Amino acid sequence: MKKEYVVTQISAPPDGSPYVFVSLKNPKDVGGLQRASPASIASFNSTNDIFRNLGQIISKQMMGGFATVIKLSFEEYEKLDIKVGDRISLEINKTQIGIP
Repeated sequence: MKKEYVVTQISAPPDGSPYVFVSLKNPKDVGGLQRASPASIASFNSTNDIFRNLGQIISKQMMGGFATVIKLSFEEYEKLDIKVGDRISLEINKTQIGIP
């Protein structure tokens, strides 16, 4: 199976280990930069409003889709020479190991 993604974030672990985390999203879920507009910021008059509208707020946050995160060694990352915004494709194959 082969899937195409867009690189949305590249980060290093806070402990200083020699790895890089690359966040990927489906190209359909990435529609340019999404900034919070004043109309999208929720305001509440009471705690009841918070609980009543909590599901709506969570669904708005998740509309961008979930990210797939892969962990690469620093050498692999340098070899791939990828940056945020690049389109990449991953190929996933199932292998049979140790099964006669």
